Amino acid sequence: MAVSQVEFAQPFVAVDPAFIQSPEHRPNAKHSDFTRDKIPLIDLSPLNSTTTPQPTSLDYLVTQIQAACRDWGFFQVINHGVPLHLLHTLQSETARFFSLPMQEKAKVRRDLEHPLGYYDTEHTKNTRDWKEVFDFSCRGSICLPSNLEVDSNETRPLTNQWPENPPRLREACEKYAEAVEKLSFKLLELISLSLGLPADYFSSNFDDHSSFMRLNHYPACPAPELALGVGRHKDSGVLTVLVQDEVGGLQVRRKDGEWIGVKPIPDSFVINVGDCIQVWSNDKYESVDHRVVVNEKKERFSIPFFFNPSHCVMVRPAPELVNEENPPKYKEYNWGKFLKSRYDSNFKHMGIENLQIHHFYISPNSV
Repeated sequence: MAVSQVEFAQPFVAVDPAFIQSPEHRPNAKHSDFTRDKIPLIDLSPLNSTTTPQPTSLDYLVTQIQAACRDWGFFQVINHGVPLHLLHTLQSETARFFSLPMQEKAKVRRDLEHPLGYYDTEHTKNTRDWKEVFDFSCRGSICLPSNLEVDSNETRPLTNQWPENPPRLREACEKYAEAVEKLSFKLLELISLSLGLPADYFSSNFDDHSSFMRLNHYPACPAPELALGVGRHKDSGVLTVLVQDEVGGLQVRRKDGEWIGVKPIPDSFVINVGDCIQVWSNDKYESVDHRVVVNEKKERFSIPFFFNPSHCVMVRPAPELVNEENPPKYKEYNWGKFLKSRYDSNFKHMGIENLQIHHFYISPNSV
């Protein structure tokens, strides 16, 4: 899948200070270090049977999902039901797109007004990421608030920008996104069941969902000990469904603070729960820090699907999961305004921490 010659924007040629992580956040493990603990691996084949899954096999799946979400916040899945030809086609088209000259990719460059498309200067926690990306909405457009004013209900659509080249990229993206969306709903049902809730408990939050996909390209980096492909962060949505290539680079922070490399498994997906699940579960499940390390010899590609609710959804702990002994730990917040704030912070150094769910945490001393 790798391409022989790739042209990047000028900042990729040398390590600009904007890329350099502060000393405490610089990587201390190689991109291919998979010698430590492994995140759970779950076989989803019972969901893809032509007959209804047996109660025992479904119960076992739910138990595995529960343990993975509780103990790690991350897991890998195999036999997931997404047609592999769709995955392989998109991986090939992704490599073709990023191999184009910069002036070709820049024709669909995104900005603050049009935040879907190509971009190569994204920031995570106010430090620039060593990567270039292409973002698109899974349903053609995303409806988001026009501003961050609390009392404003004004919205605007964010529409996809599709490049002319490669000519088959759009079709590959749309077909793959449709298949992964179906998988995401299946995973959400399993997570709902693992919380003791009905399978379709959260489904109404996705009537006009704001999910999007990203094609990631991480060029070889001359100073991988200083920069990160993506700095440490937690995903703000519901679920992320990621396919990574054979190079590796994704790392998950264990609860004891150790960074664990996620070993690539061919044709598998890496799943992580996002902030919305943490709030909905009232901290039963945690959205955990992860990052991407780079290396000086090999470029890397990955494709995450960010499964997000509708812009109008108010995110708060599920009433069935709170009581007098376990009161709500978060104030409710509007998903659309939260996402818009995070989009805005991608484009520039804000000088302050971008919006996080801990900003809505209810201190025990305040109740």
